[in-house]
Amino acid sequence: MTEEALTDRGTGKVDPGTPTAAPGAGTLLRLLRDGRPRTRSELASVTGLARSTVTQRVDALLASGLIGPAGEAVSTGGRPPTTFSFRPGARVVLAADLGATHARLALTDMSGTVLAEDRADIDIALGPEPVLDWVVEHGRALLSSTERDGGELLGVGIGLPGPVEHSTGRAVNPPIMPGWDHFDVAGHVGTSFDRPVLVDNDVNIMALGEHHVAWPTAGHLLFVKVATGIGCGIVSEGGVYRGAQGAAGDMGHIHVPNGEQRPCRCGNTGCLEAVASGHALAEALTAEGVPARSAREVVELSRSGSVPALRALRQAGRDIGEVLAAAVNMLNPSVIVIGGALAMAGDHLLAGAREIIYQRSLPLATENLSIVSSKAGESAGVIGAAVMVIEHCLSAQHAQTLVVGP
Repeated sequence: MTEEALTDRGTGKVDPGTPTAAPGAGTLLRLLRDGRPRTRSELASVTGLARSTVTQRVDALLASGLIGPAGEAVSTGGRPPTTFSFRPGARVVLAADLGATHARLALTDMSGTVLAEDRADIDIALGPEPVLDWVVEHGRALLSSTERDGGELLGVGIGLPGPVEHSTGRAVNPPIMPGWDHFDVAGHVGTSFDRPVLVDNDVNIMALGEHHVAWPTAGHLLFVKVATGIGCGIVSEGGVYRGAQGAAGDMGHIHVPNGEQRPCRCGNTGCLEAVASGHALAEALTAEGVPARSAREVVELSRSGSVPALRALRQAGRDIGEVLAAAVNMLNPSVIVIGGALAMAGDHLLAGAREIIYQRSLPLATENLSIVSSKAGESAGVIGAAVMVIEHCLSAQHAQTLVVGP
């Protein structure tokens, strides 16, 4: 069984009274996921369901192992009622964050906590089958190492370093992914695991991961990944905003004043990615006589005190700030998070971005704006991929498939 795209926004919060929250066991599960134990009477009061119906639903969730007894509530007379709570360890999620030159894999529980992980240097240009076969092989190894079997797998989440069409979950004309165009990623992986497989752009899942780890109450967040390429994930009202075809946030290919008609790998000239990405900085530094082959080597140079590298990072931050200032005026986010390999160089990139954003954005839009480095770090992608699966599979609409009984 495969599902190729995330079809609900997945905020992690459900209003039991909304038409989308069917009064089944899935609705009760969504309520209990907030971590607060509740009695049958409390669940009946919140949902408006009859006590007998709630008892059926709770028994079904108990039989499925998704919830468990959590002690007794204070008695108001007679026998103290039992409370029930969500059991995040009852299922696991396999999450893959595939970058241009690396692959990170993690097994998490249903709260997004990483239980085991693996990573490797893999070139995405090898093509879909070798890369996805690595995900399958090492995913099985992670399940085995944590003594979990395939029956406990909730689903698989995958982030790809290129444009992903939301309605199909397939990469569309990805500039650095030869052979991946419209490849059935979910179908290929799903034949090995027989579980839902959800696919999205890597920056979208990083935005979800950062939101989950560090900013769960932020209504509007932009996550900017600055690595081999540049992209932006937009979280609005708790869910990822993807646009009509999933192309929202592709800020790396916006023209910037400092572009000077430099050719970009997308085929255009003067793109932000052509002047401010890790790939662009490595090329520029090498041309200056400071050899660098990748974003990580640019970071290493900056950490060793290389003045050209520090100067290049600061200017890259300014160029990124030009685009983000327009986004701040247009979208009015409450948080901008800078992540990716180049963000590991310290505050130089961030300082350049802040300089231009505050200079060019409206005062009202920046009054309460936080511009910060990533707190989730290199784990943002796998955590976000896991959250994508969790919110989809445990939604009131889909959780019923996990439940034994009503």
